[in-house]
Amino acid sequence: MDFLTGKIKPMYFKYLGAAFGSSLISSIYGVVDMAMVGQYQGPDGTAALAVVSPVWNIIYSLGLLMGIGGSVLFSTIRGESEGNRERSNEYFTVAVIGTVILSVITWIAVIFFDRELLLLFGAEETLLPLAQQYVLPVKFAVPSFLFTQLISAFLRNDGNPGLATKAVIFGGVFNVFGDYFFVFMMDWGIFGAGLATAMGSVASLIIMCSHFFSKKNTLRFVKPSRLLNKLKSITVTGFSTFFIDVAMGILTMLFNRQILKYLGTDALSIYGIIINISTFVRCCAYSIGQASQPIISVNFGANQGYRIKEVLKYAIGTAVAFGLIWTGAALAAPNMFIRIFMTPTETILKMAPAIIRSYGISFLLLPLNIFSTYYFQAIMKPTTSFVVSVARGAIISGILIMLLPAVAPAASIWFAMPITELIVAVFVVVMMVRYTNGLSNRSSQV
Repeated sequence: MDFLTGKIKPMYFKYLGAAFGSSLISSIYGVVDMAMVGQYQGPDGTAALAVVSPVWNIIYSLGLLMGIGGSVLFSTIRGESEGNRERSNEYFTVAVIGTVILSVITWIAVIFFDRELLLLFGAEETLLPLAQQYVLPVKFAVPSFLFTQLISAFLRNDGNPGLATKAVIFGGVFNVFGDYFFVFMMDWGIFGAGLATAMGSVASLIIMCSHFFSKKNTLRFVKPSRLLNKLKSITVTGFSTFFIDVAMGILTMLFNRQILKYLGTDALSIYGIIINISTFVRCCAYSIGQASQPIISVNFGANQGYRIKEVLKYAIGTAVAFGLIWTGAALAAPNMFIRIFMTPTETILKMAPAIIRSYGISFLLLPLNIFSTYYFQAIMKPTTSFVVSVARGAIISGILIMLLPAVAPAASIWFAMPITELIVAVFVVVMMVRYTNGLSNRSSQV
């Protein structure tokens, strides 16, 4: 489909379907691990994976930093002129170089400092051995997790979103059966879950790389000019999407520490399940952003503001629908999620409904707020996107997580994210209206 002339509605929903499948299946890695380990080892296993969760957030977010940042610039430049292929591929090349550098740094950190990282993210002596068992096989596949995020972003912008989806689906299905085989049949427990996840990621990456041998491929490695300047542009453009996942790691660390301090390990086990529910909600939000971004970026480069407004209409409608669905599920059936992810005790079944319902209110506005970061990136407003990411992912949320249980009943901590999403949504709507109204008179500033 041609981003500049194709009909917006079918093009948006085609890309939404591909992005939704890719995002949703990719979340299976953590979710299936949590479910299998929770059933095999009970609440301690679930709590251990809650401690590991920030490590995943950091690894994935580094891949998104280069993938989203590079692909936004790649598509915007091509929207200006079809003759810009050589220049756009410079950004692809630089994004790959950046990912290699980040992969090496991350690999070293996970291999040699896993104990320190897990302690930082809230592990204590009971949970640390379990968390380390899970991370052990993951150490051998760290770069593949970064490169799957990078390549999938460029596949969407190079007109092949279906391959990204197929690759992630294959890796996800492998992970499901691998978890069952390694965790239960081989009796390897939490170590088996980590092994299945690592192998699934490598399989996805191999399939994605087949794009480079297809006729659809227009991605080329070229010698980039001003490499450091381009690397800086990619980092600035992609930082907001990068920070969304990093922030989830920061918030998880803060929640882990505050929950253990004020509410205990049972509450931490429930929070581990909330992380997985939230992962699904965020994946829905990512799919909206990933479906919209290539279309918006190319049309922004071509100064086609009226087409961007049409994409925005469908994207906001999708965000509202996802918000209603997930909030409704959290309010209506909280213990359903508990039974999916662990073999619960009676105490947990009594505690969980109030916790999940309180936190679940935040799902109403979460898809809109996360989508907005992609939107602001695509129309070359990285500063606004950065403000949204940092405000919801660290500043407002972090203050509330630390403050609420200290000045109010401990259970008030579960309202930190609903309050955060509401405050951020007000800012998002105001800025979205302002920038969208001025689109028809905008020119690309790449």
